[in-house]
Amino acid sequence: MKMPASNAPPLFDRATLRHRRARVQDEALFLHRAAVDEVQDRLGMVNRTFTAPAIVTPFAHIWQDTLTGATLVADEETLALTPGTHDLVVHAMALHWANDPVGQLIQCHRALRPDGLLLTVCLGGETLHQLRAAVGQAEIEVTGGLSPRIAPMGELRDLGALLQRAGLALPVADAVPMTAEYRDLTHLMQDLRAMAETNVLTNRLKSPTRRKVFERAQSIYAEHFATPQGRLPATFEMICLTGWSPDVSQPKPLRPGSARMRLAEALGTDEGKLSD
Repeated sequence: MKMPASNAPPLFDRATLRHRRARVQDEALFLHRAAVDEVQDRLGMVNRTFTAPAIVTPFAHIWQDTLTGATLVADEETLALTPGTHDLVVHAMALHWANDPVGQLIQCHRALRPDGLLLTVCLGGETLHQLRAAVGQAEIEVTGGLSPRIAPMGELRDLGALLQRAGLALPVADAVPMTAEYRDLTHLMQDLRAMAETNVLTNRLKSPTRRKVFERAQSIYAEHFATPQGRLPATFEMICLTGWSPDVSQPKPLRPGSARMRLAEALGTDEGKLSD
C-alpha cells in the first residue's frame, strides 16, 4: 500500500540512515535488545495467544527469535504489510526516524485483523537531553549560532495521541527511562555511531564541526551532569504505545448521564456543593 505523497520536505535523510544502519556494530544495539525484553514482558501481561504476528524492525536478527512464526518487515516508509493479515504488529525502535509517523501507524493498523494489537516501541523526547543541552550551549558560545544537530523526538503525550489519529482503540502510552554511562563525550558519540542513532536530519550541518565546540560541550556536560565518579550519564527514554484495531467485542464508555448511582452513594459519603 502506497501512502499519499506529502508536499512537506522530509525531516530525515532516509538514504543516509540506511547507509549508517548497514555499518552498525552488533554489540552496540543494547537499546534494541532492551526493547525485545520490554515487548516480551508486555505481551506476557496480555491474555491472548497471537498466531500471526509481524515485526517492523531495521535489525531483523535482533528480533527473529522473539515471536514464533513472526513475519519480519523492513523499516521503510512504505511497509511490506498485507492488510488484514496479522493479529499482532510490533513496530520496533524505528518510529522516531519516520518522516510520517502517523502514516506508519496507519499502515500497521490496516495490517491488523479486527481486535488485533499494535505495540510500538520508540525513543522519546527525554532521550539524550544532557547531550542536547551541552552541545547546544557549546555551539552557541563558540560559533554564535545553533545548527540542526540532534533529531527532535516526540513527547509521551504527543506520541500517545498518534494512536488515536491512526484510528486505534484503547490507546495506552507510557515511558521507560534508561541511563547509560560513558567515559567522556567521545565515548558517547562513538556508541551512537555504532548503533546508527546519529544525526540524519535532512538540513543537518554538512561541514565538519569545529573541535572547540566538542571541547566546550565536554566541559559543560561534565560540569552539569557528571556522576560522582566522573562518568557522563546519557538518558534514553523508551516510549511504549499500545492500541487495538477496533472491534464490536471491545469495551466501550457509557453514555453521559447513564449512571444509575451517584458517586457519593458508591463511596458512602455525603454530597455537597463546592465553595465559591
